[in-house]
Amino acid sequence: MSVSVKPLSLIYNEKSGFHAANKDEIYEQLMTNLTAYGYEIQTFEISAESDFNSLMEKIISRHQQAEEIGIVVAAGGDGTLNTVATKLMTTDIPIGILPLGTFNYVARLLHIPLDLLEAAEVIAKGQIRKVHVAQINDHIYLNNASLGLYPLFIQRRELYNRRFGRFTLHAYTSALDVLIRDRKELKLEVQIDGKKYPVKTPLIFFGNNQLQLAEMNLRIAKCAELGKVAGVVVAKSDKRTLFKILWQLIRGKLDHAPDVYSFSADNVQIHSKAKKLTLALDGEIVEMQPPLHISVRKHALKIMVPHDSTSV
Repeated sequence: MSVSVKPLSLIYNEKSGFHAANKDEIYEQLMTNLTAYGYEIQTFEISAESDFNSLMEKIISRHQQAEEIGIVVAAGGDGTLNTVATKLMTTDIPIGILPLGTFNYVARLLHIPLDLLEAAEVIAKGQIRKVHVAQINDHIYLNNASLGLYPLFIQRRELYNRRFGRFTLHAYTSALDVLIRDRKELKLEVQIDGKKYPVKTPLIFFGNNQLQLAEMNLRIAKCAELGKVAGVVVAKSDKRTLFKILWQLIRGKLDHAPDVYSFSADNVQIHSKAKKLTLALDGEIVEMQPPLHISVRKHALKIMVPHDSTSV
């Protein structure tokens, strides 16, 4: 009797450290283990592809035409996961996660092991969970989206990472650097479930990952869990206030920071006279034309998780 072969497409980001020299043996064992579960593996490196949309169309077609739909695996950080998830949301193909990022908030929230061989076991033997996906216009975010200072933090952090290597500390040193050198204020009109508010802010932040919000000690973490748009607005832009906010963020007590206001809603719109707004979406910088329409698509993405993982 012939054994049905299941397709597994592994999409990785070389920048995340996949195929690092000191992990060659781990990756070889990982491939061996997944093959033993009946998966036919093909690998794809994101930056090596000139047309990622065309690549994903081919990958999706491969899975949809197979006898068993199989799994598409994202190997990298949450930015890589976001890129892959954007293309798979409208399909029935589940995503497996090999966490190789700095924070790995999605994997941690879903109790996916950070050990790669253990994460591969979840991909092969776990269960499918449908999770909420937040959306701004045509883009999604699994963890967070932000305007103002935070995109500057991301850009400075990546500069530090390229110079000195990837360390969690850079998330805070880059923020400190930006507060010392760069401060700007956005003039926006924020519409929350139909009610409009004029806002002058150096930072507006939206979170979709309740673990990240809980680590910041934000009360809106529960709102994100329920599929609401969860937002934070900073009301002042003077340096003293911003340093206090950074200090409370480091301590995990952002709700106690001065002039920080959190809210939740079903729908949020952001209007601006600016032609373009710079956002950070799951650590990636994107420019969008306002108005911005923010909502949450509930249970929109299938992810392989451990059997004992609680619902999200």
